Amino acid sequence: MLTDCSHVQVEIALAEAKAEFKRFEIDLKNKPEWYAPKVNPASKVPAIAYGGPDVPPDQPSPESIKIAESLVLIEFVADLFPSASLLPSDPVLRAKARFFYDAVGTKYNPAYFSYVIRGDGSQEGLFKGIEELQALLPEKGYAVGDWSIADAAWTPFIARLLAALELDVGAYAVGEGPETLKTLLSDARFARFQQYWKDVSSRPSFTSTFDKEYIKSAFTKRFADIKRAQK
Repeated sequence: MLTDCSHVQVEIALAEAKAEFKRFEIDLKNKPEWYAPKVNPASKVPAIAYGGPDVPPDQPSPESIKIAESLVLIEFVADLFPSASLLPSDPVLRAKARFFYDAVGTKYNPAYFSYVIRGDGSQEGLFKGIEELQALLPEKGYAVGDWSIADAAWTPFIARLLAALELDVGAYAVGEGPETLKTLLSDARFARFQQYWKDVSSRPSFTSTFDKEYIKSAFTKRFADIKRAQK
């Protein structure tokens, strides 16, 4: 059972592992009554019901194990499918992968939410957050060389950012989105980020799980009042 932005992290990992699963969309503003008591008492998403009998996703079995939190889940998927190599076998690289996706949560996401979602951050603050992650990337390849769940952790958040900027929907000033997007995708300052985005966004695990039209619709609706007030 997966939804919200962080659900894409898990879906990308599942796609890389070629895992079979049933997906159920949870409306964050109108969660079904059964979700908290039967799946996640914290009522957060994403979550997975693992094991037990084969039942519809909206009828979770008490025999299945319920697991939540996106980063826990992508490591869980990596452990379930070791042959998919979702984490490096080398302990040092595994540590680097974990350090990278921790940085997504502590460096990039605060800058993203501040600039796009809340509107209390600056364009330069967003750029700094991206540069901090960019600095962790090797000269070529993915977050730790070969693709890993570290890349699953960042990819959907980049995609949401770029989609929002392209549409100019967000809590920043009207007209600033396309300007910011142009800088990110053309300025030499972000050359490594640009190549990284080309690499991760071309993988089938991303293209098969990211719904750009849904993101456009959701962001447009979410920021409609803010944009009207700014005009």
